[in-house]
Amino acid sequence: MEISPRGYERALSLHELLSGVVPEKLSAALGSLLGSPARVVSADGSWALASAQPLPMGARRMPLFHDLEIAGYLETTSNDDAHVRAAAMVLESIMRSGARYFMASEMHIEVVQADFEELKRKHEALMASEARYKALAEHLEARVKEQVEIIETAHRHLYHAEKLASVGQLAAGVAHEINNPIGFIRSNLGTALSYVQKFQSVAQYIKSCNDAELIGLWQAADLEFVMEDFPPLLQESIAGADRVTRIVADLKGFSSVDQTEEELVDLNDSIRSACNVAANRINSRADLKLSLGELPRLRCKAGHLSQVFLNLLLNAAQAMTQRGEIQVRSGIEQGQIVISVKDTGCGISPDILPRIFEPFFTTNDVGAGTGLGLTVSRDIILAHGGNIDVSSAIGAGTTVTIHLPIDRRNK
Repeated sequence: MEISPRGYERALSLHELLSGVVPEKLSAALGSLLGSPARVVSADGSWALASAQPLPMGARRMPLFHDLEIAGYLETTSNDDAHVRAAAMVLESIMRSGARYFMASEMHIEVVQADFEELKRKHEALMASEARYKALAEHLEARVKEQVEIIETAHRHLYHAEKLASVGQLAAGVAHEINNPIGFIRSNLGTALSYVQKFQSVAQYIKSCNDAELIGLWQAADLEFVMEDFPPLLQESIAGADRVTRIVADLKGFSSVDQTEEELVDLNDSIRSACNVAANRINSRADLKLSLGELPRLRCKAGHLSQVFLNLLLNAAQAMTQRGEIQVRSGIEQGQIVISVKDTGCGISPDILPRIFEPFFTTNDVGAGTGLGLTVSRDIILAHGGNIDVSSAIGAGTTVTIHLPIDRRNK
């Protein structure tokens, strides 16, 4: 690439040399330095900077040199030689800086122009090459697009499988760690309740005896209230332990989400398990209402469908800008199992709705999601021979409906 030295070797005018200076600021600086009015004029008098009016007759003119030639003059009424020379030196320094700027600018323009010409030549060569292979490229593009779709689908499935495996390991570990202590807590509570019943039989004897001291001790310790309050407390604790046991059972169900074998399941059980797992996220945002009809057992990958239900419930909870309601329904319609999740959240705008199943598309903040929840859910439903539909309106909420063929139950 050759660069011809042309623009930056020409003689620059005073106006160009001082083009980087703000006139008002230079005027103020000269006035402060010289203590009197001053202006800068070109050598031929065709251009002036700083003072708008010529100075009185008898004003001093100090030549300003650039490249050993007079480029202009500094005119002033000041009689202070030292200050005038200092002002001239400052102006000449500014002019040299301006000249270097113009030279660098011209060289930059020529380099860019040369690069552009080189790129233009290469572009023309590429266009010619593209014309020669256009027919092949069209066929290749279709093949590449097909392979990219296959790779993207495989990537999503791999990502989902790894995520499910991690969730399964975590859920299995948590369930195992909780199951043992909650088992003996439940057993001990039952035993404690039987002990209380024995104390109650002894209490009847104490209250009926005539031992004043023993009765006094009984009343002083308020054991009558204790015997009345203790059984309900134990019953509540037993109910809480049973609830934890059910949650552990649900976690065990989710611990098998990475299994590939199909099994016969009642999808209502999967829905209830998903609701229990998501309860903490849902209860703080919405009231959950279940309307589950009787369903035939379906042969499917239960863990995968449970993940779909969990994704839809969490999305519904996230859509709540204020406390609302989430309705989950199941039933049979036109020979298909139909499951719907309806929320009263903010809804989805019509311009975004067609994109919600796109991989990595999300309306959440950065870091709040991967954008694969609905994509993976759709892939799972399609893999089961079904389909998933979404209807929504801004401010009116969103309804996600899943249709699954019943004839899969015998396959």
